[in-house]
Amino acid sequence: MEFASFFLINLIRVLKYAILARVLMSWIQPVPSGKIGLFLYNVTEPVLRAFRSFLPRMGMIDFSPIIAFIAFDLTEYGLFKLFASL
Repeated sequence: MEFASFFLINLIRVLKYAILARVLMSWIQPVPSGKIGLFLYNVTEPVLRAFRSFLPRMGMIDFSPIIAFIAFDLTEYGLFKLFASL
């Protein structure tokens, strides 16, 4: 059970860092190019696409990373509470 909690919480953290890196890279170069940019795009796009599907369009501003961060934080908090009670 300890391994499962460690794995899930660290997976969430890695995804949050990948989304943050993608957001920061999008300020420099909007179209992902290079191995690192494509890797970050391929890892984070399925997650962000899921959040974009229920968010209304707000012009050129993409709020899906913010909503993903909030959802991941709530999930991480819930996992902490769940595994602490076991």
